[in-house]
Amino acid sequence: MSKVDILLATYNGAQFLTEQLDSILNQSFKDFRLIISDDNSTDNTKKILDDYKKKDERIIVYKQNKNLGIVKNFEFLLEKVEAELFMFSDQDDIWNEKKIEKSIDKLEKSGADLVYSDLEVVDKDLKTTYKSYWKLKGLYRKIKKYNNFDSLYLNNFMTGCTMMCKSSFIPKIIPMPNTSKFILHDYWVALMVSQEGKIAYIKEPLIKYRQHKNNKIGSRKESDTFKTLDEIRNLFIRVKIEHFTVFVENESRFTDLEKRRLANEALIYFENLKQKYYWNFSKWGLFFKLYKYEDFGYKMKNFLILNLPFIVRPIIKAKNRNK
Repeated sequence: MSKVDILLATYNGAQFLTEQLDSILNQSFKDFRLIISDDNSTDNTKKILDDYKKKDERIIVYKQNKNLGIVKNFEFLLEKVEAELFMFSDQDDIWNEKKIEKSIDKLEKSGADLVYSDLEVVDKDLKTTYKSYWKLKGLYRKIKKYNNFDSLYLNNFMTGCTMMCKSSFIPKIIPMPNTSKFILHDYWVALMVSQEGKIAYIKEPLIKYRQHKNNKIGSRKESDTFKTLDEIRNLFIRVKIEHFTVFVENESRFTDLEKRRLANEALIYFENLKQKYYWNFSKWGLFFKLYKYEDFGYKMKNFLILNLPFIVRPIIKAKNRNK
């Protein structure tokens, strides 16, 4: 039995897939299986996988007859894990040659159950656009200071393709909820493991995180394309309603009874915000409880947008006029 099972979900990824496969197969640590589930691709992905499978006996390929979607495709792969450890992989990135080796070393030295790392953001041609994804997203302070279940509760800061996790947690992870595009496999794994396990991080980027027009998940935010406050605010509210709806629907999976109660209160709070166009003066205490682990700037921006939009609306309009 191999020590590590690498789980790669593919879908119409022929353009960059060979580079990713090569970066995994050329790892300094060799004792792994690469388990791939193709989600009924219609491009050249299946042929590439067949060709690589012939070259390396560590590769196992499954082909889905219908499209499962990213969450259920990774859930399918989790059910195939036999190794002590598992890792997630996207189809279009490039792994550092020592990614597996350094992840195992951190896991063993820290006594953690899950480790994850920073990422180097690159364009489609692998040209560096940001040396640190964490700094780009303003995550490093939060990760360094908190890095626990409580700080994950409102927002995810772990990227699935950087994770290594003990497979003993899989029974707690699956089945994974699949009703919101804002809570995907990596966030759910992070939540379930951090409830009872220890998580650790590697500050060094161990992956080239390729961003291109076909990314399903990436460094871009939906709100980046919005111009009005109402578009931004409606998105913020929708994201959190979906977020806490998932938590409420799966409350039996959360061991902390206080967090179950908090999810129900939060869902009501964000549902009520939909009806408040100018201001909201209720449940401010709940807001600050939910956003306790966010940095001051992020917290106050969200507070004003959600609770006092009449203050922010003219500012956004003025900025748009001056562009």
